[in-house]
Amino acid sequence: METSQSGERPTIGVVRETNDGERRVAIVPKTIPSLIAKGVDIIVEADAGSGALIPDELFVDAGATIGDPWSADVVVKVAPPNESEVAKLSKGQTLIGFLAPRNADNKIDALRDAGVQAFAVEAIPRISRAQVMDALSSQANVAGYKAVLLAASESTRFFPMLTTAAGTVKPATVLILGVGVAGLQALATAKRLGGRPTGYDVRPEVADQVRSVGAQWLDLGIDAAGEGGYARELTDDERAKQQQALENAIKGFDVVITTALVPGRPAPRLVTAAAVEGMKPGSVVVDLAGETGGNCELTEPGKTVVKHGVTIASPLNLPATMPEHASELYSKNVSALLELMLVDGKLAPDFEDQVLADSCVTREVS
Repeated sequence: METSQSGERPTIGVVRETNDGERRVAIVPKTIPSLIAKGVDIIVEADAGSGALIPDELFVDAGATIGDPWSADVVVKVAPPNESEVAKLSKGQTLIGFLAPRNADNKIDALRDAGVQAFAVEAIPRISRAQVMDALSSQANVAGYKAVLLAASESTRFFPMLTTAAGTVKPATVLILGVGVAGLQALATAKRLGGRPTGYDVRPEVADQVRSVGAQWLDLGIDAAGEGGYARELTDDERAKQQQALENAIKGFDVVITTALVPGRPAPRLVTAAAVEGMKPGSVVVDLAGETGGNCELTEPGKTVVKHGVTIASPLNLPATMPEHASELYSKNVSALLELMLVDGKLAPDFEDQVLADSCVTREVS
């Protein structure tokens, strides 16, 4: 699509999210002026920002109008669309958002059948110039931070060392499994709270990053570096070696936070039932991989349970629990992607550009 459907200024529609618990909004008021300056108009659905505590008036003050976003040339949202939302889209429109392209139950085929050009923010390549558009990383930062606060809240022990007249309390020991963006943020947050953090990952090259935030590195002698900054799937022998070594190590920590994911596959099981049983009663496991099955064998996705005296929390969509800043970060990601598509006030995505080519999951080829 090279211009708006009406032939006038292109329009960007900001929808109200309908998924249970989703409080984020795709565009926040502070990013609207720069988009308008690029030659577009912004249409925001009534109450689109209410979950993030942003009233309609702030959108209007920023230059947007309140109306029907589903009629816009480009529709931007956060959560993947459901069937009823796909039905609101029409041929020639563009959709930007989390589209879960690797999930079996995604709506990519339905979008293609509807003639919608769709960009999945998960598919934005992790290259230097695309960092400002990297929604996975921005939201993972939120999740890593909140995971530590959740662990501290659930723990029966202090995080920092406390010296009092009644004696000295040792700092909590915190193990982070999976040192991507969420893991690094969790390590840094645990350190700021006064805990003694340790990081583990099957990619040994991230050891320096772990140490850079003041944490220790757990070396189990396994190297499974993969493509695009992700870990590859372990072999059976590697998995068995890792499981036994981790099982022994986990028992010595007060808190374990897991963030390990392999794109397109179930989450690797890192925390066995035996490891949980060996932890001290009152310890905490926070599993951030619940949406793909969980890293802990005893995880119940979306629930907080107690097994063998250990609290196991598996929150889903943690970024939505911090909707103000999560929305602000996501809005910057989406706005940067939109600006890449805009040329002289027209929507003219250049599919020779790696960022647009990789992130586009459906489009009509003339």
